[in-house]
Amino acid sequence: MATLTDKKRAKTQSIGRPAAELIFGDLWAFDPAPETADPKLKARYDLFIGGKFVAPAAGKYFDSINPANETKLAEIAHAGVADVDAAFVAAQKAFVTWGKMPGKERAKHIYRIARLLQDRAREFAVAETMDGGKPIKESRDFDVPMAAAHFFYHAGWADKLDYVAPGRKVAPLGVVGQVIPWNFPLLMMAWKLAPALAMGNCVVIKPAETTSITALKLGEILQDAGLPAGVVNIVSGFGDTGAAVMNHPIAAKVAFTGSTEVGKIIMRSLAGTEKKMTMELGGKAANIIFDDAPLDQAVEGIVNGIFFNQGHVCCAGSRLLVQESVADQVLAKLKQRIKVLRVGDPLDKNTDLGAINSKEQLGTIQRLVAAGVKEGATLFQPECKLPAKGYYFRPTVFSDVAMSHRIAREEIFGPVLSVLTFRTLEEAVEKANNTAYGLSAGVWTDKGSRILKMSTELKAGVVWANTYNKFDPTSPFGGYKESGFGREGGRQGLLDYCKLI
Repeated sequence: MATLTDKKRAKTQSIGRPAAELIFGDLWAFDPAPETADPKLKARYDLFIGGKFVAPAAGKYFDSINPANETKLAEIAHAGVADVDAAFVAAQKAFVTWGKMPGKERAKHIYRIARLLQDRAREFAVAETMDGGKPIKESRDFDVPMAAAHFFYHAGWADKLDYVAPGRKVAPLGVVGQVIPWNFPLLMMAWKLAPALAMGNCVVIKPAETTSITALKLGEILQDAGLPAGVVNIVSGFGDTGAAVMNHPIAAKVAFTGSTEVGKIIMRSLAGTEKKMTMELGGKAANIIFDDAPLDQAVEGIVNGIFFNQGHVCCAGSRLLVQESVADQVLAKLKQRIKVLRVGDPLDKNTDLGAINSKEQLGTIQRLVAAGVKEGATLFQPECKLPAKGYYFRPTVFSDVAMSHRIAREEIFGPVLSVLTFRTLEEAVEKANNTAYGLSAGVWTDKGSRILKMSTELKAGVVWANTYNKFDPTSPFGGYKESGFGREGGRQGLLDYCKLI
């Protein structure tokens, strides 16, 4: 009979042994599997103000570029101050009726939006992939369905607002100014619009300049849903347009999702005003692997945590903290796993990593990766052929990373993972919390008590247990510290769009 010592020795030897690897070479190549649905793109997209598509007052347009092949997709209207003024005036006028409309009537409009989005799901998925560079399987299976789910969920709340704050009555704020980022254009729009509309607010929203197409296409759905004119107004443009939205005197509240740097600028500009604010900013999340974790499952969670949407995720698990006793084993399994990730055409259904969103973002990733190499971290990238045109970057893993390295401190917003080790739970907590951010974290362990302890010790708005990047409209999402404040989703998210009376 094997003794306990024999079992420990066998376990130690198995950990030290190289992980088994299947090598097929080029014998199992994938045939191309292109998505063929028609995205129904227009050559030019105007602003959506007062229920109609209107040309910008100054007549300015800019190009929206497909990051996968650097071709022009469409011309997008550039809203100026006069256009933003017109949008807020339209929203203020619409609020007189929309804010007083019975919740069950508002719910009908929001339900229609959700259903129409479902009806045109494949069209929107293709448009989202072409405009942003993310793989079609992510747009198709996550972005669009989750956007519809947010409209469905908040439509259900619209006639139940007496239960949002038990013991208190709620009322809408008025007109809300919103700015959304380029990493999840349609989904972020749903996150922002759905709770605001359910609560009875009207909205002026600005999409990111590199990914405006699906936002403006949603204007078509708003028309088809019969949403009263002016309830939602969409103004596209650059930073000047966003600043005009955030600083407009009619806005009773502003909501921003984007970088911490821009969030700080907005907060400084609004200091001393009576505007309510919610900010969902950057992150540098820790994905923590304990020695009793299901390692194969954890590796899949690591891959999903950092390579989903090319790492263009504010809550990406960009810091991997692994307990020392299994660090070599996890790293070996991780390297094998990313060797088979497919990088390439986002419209191919076999693609795992699509294109980086823009040339500028690709440059940022390249600079930070170069800094990691210069500071002494060990770089690993799988061998894979990248397309000749477009903005692409290989999945990247850095080992031998120290907390002082830039790649461990700064948000890269790309497919780059920094691996650090720890010995004790206390050290894991200390390293995970040693960041200016506090948006999310992941914990992988077999012990429920350890999960509960970590969830109270980690300074993060969301803590996932034995999974990563799981979202639901019923669950609030948001951060602490320089990751922002306020919540989106769930009852808590609705509370940020109302006043208590």
